[in-house]
Amino acid sequence: MPDRPGPRARTRPRRRPRPRSPLDPPPSFRAVRAVFLTLLTGFVLLPVHVMVTSSLKPLGEVSGRFRWFPGRLTVRPYLDIWHTVPLAEYFVNSLIVAGAATVCSVVIAVFAAYAVSRYRFRGRRLFTVTVLSTQMFPGILFLLPLFLIFVNIGNSTGVALYGSRGGLILTYLTFSLPFSVWMLIGYFDSVPRELDEAATVDGCGPLGALFRVVIPAAVPGIVAVAVYAFMTAWGEVLFASVMTNDTTRTLAVGLRGYSTQNDVYWNQIMAASLVVSIPVVAGFLLLQRYLVAGLTAGAVK
Repeated sequence: MPDRPGPRARTRPRRRPRPRSPLDPPPSFRAVRAVFLTLLTGFVLLPVHVMVTSSLKPLGEVSGRFRWFPGRLTVRPYLDIWHTVPLAEYFVNSLIVAGAATVCSVVIAVFAAYAVSRYRFRGRRLFTVTVLSTQMFPGILFLLPLFLIFVNIGNSTGVALYGSRGGLILTYLTFSLPFSVWMLIGYFDSVPRELDEAATVDGCGPLGALFRVVIPAAVPGIVAVAVYAFMTAWGEVLFASVMTNDTTRTLAVGLRGYSTQNDVYWNQIMAASLVVSIPVVAGFLLLQRYLVAGLTAGAVK
C-alpha cells in the first residue's frame, strides 16, 4: 500500500523588509552616531573606572605611578573610611538635612502649585514670574545675606540657625522650592480640570480634590520634584561648608577630612565617594521612570 504523503509543512511567511523612509538616517550617519555614542560612553565610564580601581588599591599604588588596574586588591580603604573621619555622623547629618528639605519642599510646592494652577487671583502672574526669576541668580550671591540673617536672628532671638541642621534645611529650601513650585504648576496644568469638577460633584472640597484626584494623577511630577530637591541638598558644598560646624557637617564637606597637611588618603577618598553616591544612584534607578515621566509631562497636551 503506497505511503500517503504527510501533511504539508507549514512555512512562515517571509517578512517583507520595511520600506525605507525619507526620514531614516543614512548608513554613514548611523555609523558616525555609533562611534560617537561609544566614545561618549567611554568618556563617562572612565572616571568611574578610575574611582573604583583606586578605591581597591593600597595608598602607595594610588600616590605613585598611575596604573589602570590595581597590582594588589584590598578592601582596607572601605574599612578605614569610617575611622579616619566620622563618616557615619556625616552620613546621618546629610540624610536628615536632605530628607527634611525634600519633604518640606514637596509639601509646600504641592499646595502653592495647586493654588496657582486652579485659582485666579491678583498677582498670580507676578508670583509665577518672581518664582522663576529666582533661578537666574547664582547661589553664591545669597551666601553672605543668609549668613548675616542667621547670625542676627540667633543674637536677637536666641534661635540658633547658624551651625544647625534647621538653618541648613531653610537654606536648601531657598534653592529647591522655587523650581519645585514652577515645575508642579506646569504639571498640574496638564491635569484636566474635569477631574476636579467630578470630585466636587461627588462631595469633595478643594483639599479633597487635591488629595484624592490631583495628587494621584500627578505622582510622576511629584517624584521628579522630590528627586531634584534631594539631589540638590545631598551634594551641595558651598553653603554646607559655611553654615555648619563640626557636629552638623554633611558628607559633601566631610570628605575633605581625608586630606591633611601631610597626607592625602586618595584611596579612602575614592572609597568614601562611592559609598556616598550609592543612595543617590539607587534612588535614581528606582524612580527613573517616574522622573522621566515627570520631566516630560506637560510638554504635549
